[in-house]
Amino acid sequence: MIHVNDKNWESEVLQADVPVVVDFFATWCGPCKMQSPILEGLEKDFDTFKIVKCDVDEAPAIADKCKIRVVPTMICFKGGVAGKKHEGMLSREAFITEFEL
Repeated sequence: MIHVNDKNWESEVLQADVPVVVDFFATWCGPCKMQSPILEGLEKDFDTFKIVKCDVDEAPAIADKCKIRVVPTMICFKGGVAGKKHEGMLSREAFITEFEL
């Protein structure tokens, strides 16, 4: 899974030709650690979108710009525009429903 930061945010998220779900997380966050395997499984099973991870402690400017106040938070970007946003953990089924994938 790709990790995004200030250097690759634009190319990996804003200029992507498929929808991109950004998983905003922190290494110290227990729920984030539990969410990660669910997202990795989804990424392997679907090729209509991609999932990337953004460590809020390593990319605070991006987290601030996206108004991240809770981790984990997931935001779906389509055509470089932020859309659906979910704060907190999601099961596999809830993720698919929430982000309409």
